Amino acid sequence: MQDDYQKGASEGGRTEDRRVSRRGFLKMGALTGAALGMGGALSGVLGACGSDDGGSSGGEGGGREIKIGFVTPLTGPLASFGIPDAWCVKQWEAAVAGGLECGDGQVHPIKFIVKDTQSDTNRAAQVTGDLITNDGCDIIMAASTADTVPPVADQCEAMQVPCVTNDCPWQAYFFGRGGDPEVGFEWTYHSWWGLEGITATFVSMWDSMQTNKKVAEMWPNDGDGLAWADEKTGQPPVLKAGGYTIIDGGRYQDLTEDYSPQIAKFKAADAEILSGVMLPPDFTNFWKQSLQQGFNPPIATVGKALLFPQSLEALGDIGYNLSSECWWSPNHPFESSLSGQTCKEIADQYETDNDAQWTQPILHYAIFEVVADALKRTTNVDDKALIRDAVAATDMQTIGGRVVWGSPDKKLNPVPNVCTTPITGGQWVKGEKYPYDLVVVNNSQAAEVPTQGDLQPIEF
Repeated sequence: MQDDYQKGASEGGRTEDRRVSRRGFLKMGALTGAALGMGGALSGVLGACGSDDGGSSGGEGGGREIKIGFVTPLTGPLASFGIPDAWCVKQWEAAVAGGLECGDGQVHPIKFIVKDTQSDTNRAAQVTGDLITNDGCDIIMAASTADTVPPVADQCEAMQVPCVTNDCPWQAYFFGRGGDPEVGFEWTYHSWWGLEGITATFVSMWDSMQTNKKVAEMWPNDGDGLAWADEKTGQPPVLKAGGYTIIDGGRYQDLTEDYSPQIAKFKAADAEILSGVMLPPDFTNFWKQSLQQGFNPPIATVGKALLFPQSLEALGDIGYNLSSECWWSPNHPFESSLSGQTCKEIADQYETDNDAQWTQPILHYAIFEVVADALKRTTNVDDKALIRDAVAATDMQTIGGRVVWGSPDKKLNPVPNVCTTPITGGQWVKGEKYPYDLVVVNNSQAAEVPTQGDLQPIEF
């Protein structure tokens, strides 16, 4: 059986020449995807022992094989999000190597089938349909931005298959799909922070420094950008309530080459803070042009683009003291429900296994924590409605904190099908083992996560 994964464990390593061109950055993503196809350790379809026959027995006294689809961007401009996914799948596979005992009392072999979206929204929907129709998956998992998660969830909702996702602001997941807070969805469940939380974190970070409170915003014309810019459910209400003035760069197209119009607008407005949500290669291009054209804000807190050490290494020495959201780190005080490891132990294992620096999307690991827990409570795995009901009844601790969808706490469950998770503020500083280290500098929205320093201005 074919799958798009076939990934080795060598991705994510440091580059020797840290000043990577924008074309080189995109090429790096493509090469990462190519590397995925060469790993013999993770052959075509990943899973515990069992035949390819979805209805086959897992052995004497065992239950049938359960197929779990995972949709993620392994290539293209979002490939940085997929870097740790091969490793996550190996950890999932190890956790259920002997099968998973479900609520029916039988031990079921688990098979993971992973599909690459190629960073394309339409392909995300297409491969999800393939996983359901052709591969016969019992449940779907997905991660990585509003370009991946909503189309996957929409397809699952339409085809009545349970779906568990993370790594997409909940407003983009819920309102971006036309969700009604009075109704919600039937088959799809999501856990992630919201734009109210990340913006409050950013405001708290910026309040720690003296500025003119003028924020240059780079919100693109994509799923994330439209959600972040929304006047009602996005960042603007929180920014305005905090006394900040928005200088909007407009809904530019992803992979734009020339940002001179936005830079000129920001300079004319004397903006002292840069923010927004950008693709990693777009920020690399934008930031280099900004410095060349004399836009040198003392604070730059940009979502999505600055999550990854690879993004900072692509900037070379002009990346120090850039800041971003931090939704997972070795510093987070949580443990795995699968292995019992702490976040630090998980990060350390990742670095040892891959000879590469830890990266935030390791938190994709938590999706299968939820799925495994739900399957353990499912009394008939042949009934997708029962799997869905088990997911809906989830209340557990993961490496990303508590996941629950039945709480009366509106901060935890602001709308149906959504559970919020901790969000902190991070800043990239000069590293010891690696060129850059990400340290937590603000925990105003997640007091359980200790801080490691205070926000420092960018030095030019």
